[in-house]
Amino acid sequence: MNEEPSRRGMVYLIGAGPGDPKLITVRGVECLRAADVVYYDYLANPQLLRHARPNARCVCLGGHREGRIWSQLEINEKLVHDARQGLTVARLKGGDPSVFSRGAEEAEYLQDHEIDFEFVPGVTAALAASAYTGIPITHRDLASTVAFVTGQQQYDSPAALDYRKLAQFPGTLVFYMGVTSAKRWASDLVAAGKAPDTPVAVVRHVSLPTQLIYRCQLDEVADLINRERLRPPILSIVGPVAELEPVATWFTNRPLRGTTVLVTRSTDQAGETIERLESLGAEVLTQPAIEIRAAAIAPLQQVLARIDQFDWIVFSSANGVRYFFHELLKDRDLRRLGSCRLASIGPSTDEALGQFHLHSDLIPQRYVAEQLAEELAPLVSKRSVLLVRASRGREVLVERLRAAGAEVEQVVAYDSCDTESASPEIQRRMDQGEIDWVTVTSSAIAQSLGRLFGESLRNTKLASISPVTTATLESLNHTVAVEASEYNTKGVVDAILATAVK
Repeated sequence: MNEEPSRRGMVYLIGAGPGDPKLITVRGVECLRAADVVYYDYLANPQLLRHARPNARCVCLGGHREGRIWSQLEINEKLVHDARQGLTVARLKGGDPSVFSRGAEEAEYLQDHEIDFEFVPGVTAALAASAYTGIPITHRDLASTVAFVTGQQQYDSPAALDYRKLAQFPGTLVFYMGVTSAKRWASDLVAAGKAPDTPVAVVRHVSLPTQLIYRCQLDEVADLINRERLRPPILSIVGPVAELEPVATWFTNRPLRGTTVLVTRSTDQAGETIERLESLGAEVLTQPAIEIRAAAIAPLQQVLARIDQFDWIVFSSANGVRYFFHELLKDRDLRRLGSCRLASIGPSTDEALGQFHLHSDLIPQRYVAEQLAEELAPLVSKRSVLLVRASRGREVLVERLRAAGAEVEQVVAYDSCDTESASPEIQRRMDQGEIDWVTVTSSAIAQSLGRLFGESLRNTKLASISPVTTATLESLNHTVAVEASEYNTKGVVDAILATAVK
């Protein structure tokens, strides 16, 4: 007989917000970080999965281009099954879990099966639409009340809509999920007495860089949706407020609005770049071109056992810093570095050292191996130098330091491996020319992108981090649209931004 797990499971019903991944609550992020498994709707921005633990199991419950849609019963049963296994489960739902997302049904099922759960509120789409379109859903002169209405209803249900009362409602009506049913709910409202020329604003992709606003009147909603071939997610704002001019333009005035950028760094390194691009209004996609993993431990441990014998330790990347000190601090402390001096290839690598309360004795004026070697050369003659590096990369640094008279030893701190294949959705968008920019932040990434996308890579513009990366791309017969003047990820974003503000 199988025994029940000793650890008690927990289910968090988390509101993912309307689309912009920054609109999730702090509590929502906390619960995602604690989860062993994450079940997410297609309306929940996949960027939110960055908050999940690296070993968490993340399962999409289907939707547009996301495979088979799970039935509600399947979802309910899976939540109970995993919780009974002692797992912490995050159920990530678009918007707010209590607003037209069947959160109540899941909560009832969990309660009936004696599973602990917690509702974590989210920003619902109607509130976000008001903030991101500048259309106030309440207004002192025009609408003192607002009603959220589902466009997907069961007409034989006791909770079926009373269109006569809705037609008389003295405020704003906001219809959720009303794409395929637009003809019915709009005509039923008119038939119940709502004026056919009542203003309507149809908003697609609320809060996302791809957000669009269409204006019409009530008796034109269905024709508009058909003519523009609009697909979910869509929200319809019905009432006098829908014809007001926007009171805010902050969202539409961002310089990279309408621009799609593919970020290709490894997942754990891409966060800062993604956040900056999103703050500038870009739609950001991610497709790591390389994967970073710990290298074989034995060679690094052998070097660490005599680390205080080196005069200089040279780091050519932030990854090298992290993997090096992770191993060093397992059974040693920073005093083992003794009088070693530290050199970093650039500010990002120095910032990684700062996480261990250390700073570089030398950072070159230009953040490339050639410049680092040039500035180190007069300092390392007849000195012992340890170069901490990736499993692959150029040999420029070691060759030039040895030529300067240094005794150079190299140790591989991490493996850099090519990603085997792109996600189907990223491949589709690349093939169809739907990606405006691709960030290329190393020669290894440049080479991997060439293998991943082949000729399709010519359908986009390439933003290179440095002359070295540019040379690699050109050797692969790819044209570089912009090159960073400051050789770091900030410089790459700045180079893309410069093209938008000319």
